[in-house]
Amino acid sequence: MAPKPRLEGKVAIVTGGASGFGRGIAAKFVEEGASVFIADLSEDAGKAAAAELGCRFAKADVTKREDWESLLSVAFDEFKQLDVVVNNAGASYVNKATENVTEKEFDLVMNVNVKSIYQSTNTLLPYFIENKKPGCFIQVASTAGVRPRPRLTWYNASKAAVICATKAMAVEYGPHRIRFNSVSPVIGSTGMTHLFIGKPDTAENRKAFEALIPLGRGSTPADVANACCYLASDEAAFITGVNLEVDGGRCV
Repeated sequence: MAPKPRLEGKVAIVTGGASGFGRGIAAKFVEEGASVFIADLSEDAGKAAAAELGCRFAKADVTKREDWESLLSVAFDEFKQLDVVVNNAGASYVNKATENVTEKEFDLVMNVNVKSIYQSTNTLLPYFIENKKPGCFIQVASTAGVRPRPRLTWYNASKAAVICATKAMAVEYGPHRIRFNSVSPVIGSTGMTHLFIGKPDTAENRKAFEALIPLGRGSTPADVANACCYLASDEAAFITGVNLEVDGGRCV
């Protein structure tokens, strides 16, 4: 007898789901039985991903409260529930000396990586609390927030903030049965990889980064998706406040 899908009956929002880790997470969640909303700024890519994966798409700027209110409304109108929120959308600037980072670049990483989670939780927590409904928030952080590299200072700081805030909310909202966890991928193959490297994303240019990973390769969307699926599933019902490093041993 085939095993029951691990996320059957759950409704999930995955931000930044049109590509990269987000698309991998959405695909895995659909495969495991969840009803998924991809939220992304890129309408064309989001619609294409949703059509291919068999899920829904909603255009959203994750830094804006009104867009989160709309996401909750759409999920509730269609499914009458929301169970899992994956805050995956992220941004970085090109690898450079810290004194050369512009205020615009600083604001970008803090708004997309940190403020988006503020908006997500401030908008959605009342739904879970008022309905006395268990909830699950998963933030896609980074090994940069645990073992920071030089020349990406403010990106590192934004991801460290994500990890710390996630742990704080896990403690605060545990009595409401709302779980908060984060996953921290090591460098992988996404649309932002060239920014971290600071040069074209080629096998040769990755070598210096991958040399520090004991398992000898970068993370993939499937690696991150598998971790998120576990944390979203009932198998992880007693797991909260964890930062799961999906990093091939990089942070050891």
